[in-house]
Order: sequence, then structure tokens, then C-alpha cells
Amino acid sequence: MTKPQSGVDLRGRKLLQFGSLLVLIGLLVGLAIPYLANPRMGLSSHLEGVMNGMLLLILGLIWDKLALGNRGLTWVYWLSLFSTYANLTATFLAAVWGAGKMMPIAAGNSTGTGIQEALISTLLVSLSLAVIAVFALVFLGLSKAQKAN
Repeated sequence: MTKPQSGVDLRGRKLLQFGSLLVLIGLLVGLAIPYLANPRMGLSSHLEGVMNGMLLLILGLIWDKLALGNRGLTWVYWLSLFSTYANLTATFLAAVWGAGKMMPIAAGNSTGTGIQEALISTLLVSLSLAVIAVFALVFLGLSKAQKAN
């Protein structure tokens, strides 16, 4: 699926595409800030989209430098996509719903319904664990590549 017959891994290019898309979505969220239930959380969502898009772009650029097996690269790929898009989703939902008690600086005193807060909290906790795993693997992959040279 991700490797054509020539054996080239296309996941790095896909990360560049998904990163560009996430930056675009983040910019569009920025246009919506004044219309959201919590504009300050909307600003956080805008910044998350742009910064996480840049993160995917950087991962796409260093993809060929990661000395990980296919399994490790698969984990990095999917966890990075999940964590970056979940981050934008959680903060945008919090901005729309006026929720986000796990993010008190941006949410202020805003609190959503129990189910809204549970969804946002689940996204935030799971994306945090995912991005930690991504960068543990990236560090390992770059370290292995350096030792091989």
C-alpha cells in the first residue's frame, strides 16, 4: 500500500501532504475564531493545526533518515497522523462547544456537558501518549541511523 514496486516508501511524502492539509485546516480555523463559543480556545485550535501541520512536514522531510524497520515506521506514521489530527479535533470541538476543562488556560471557566468533556479528555490523553511514542521512536530511529554511519 505504501511502497510501490520500486521499493520506495511513500509514507514520507504522504506525511508532507497530510501536514500541508493540517496547516490549511488550521489557517481556516483561524478565520472562524470570532464565531466560536470560546474564541480563546479557537485560537489554540488554530495554533495546534498550524504547528502540528509543521510537525508532520518535518517528519515527512526526515522520514528517509529513520533507521527503523517497517513495523516501527508504521507505528510512527499512524501515531503521528492520529496525534496531530486528534489535537486539532479536540481543541476545535472545545472551542465550538465552549468546553475543555482539561485545558483551563484556554478554556477559562468554560465547561461542556459530561459527554463533551469525556470525548475531549479521551482525545487529549490518547494523543499525548501517541506523540510521546512517536518521538521515542523517532529518537531511536535517528540514533540507529547515526550508529550505522
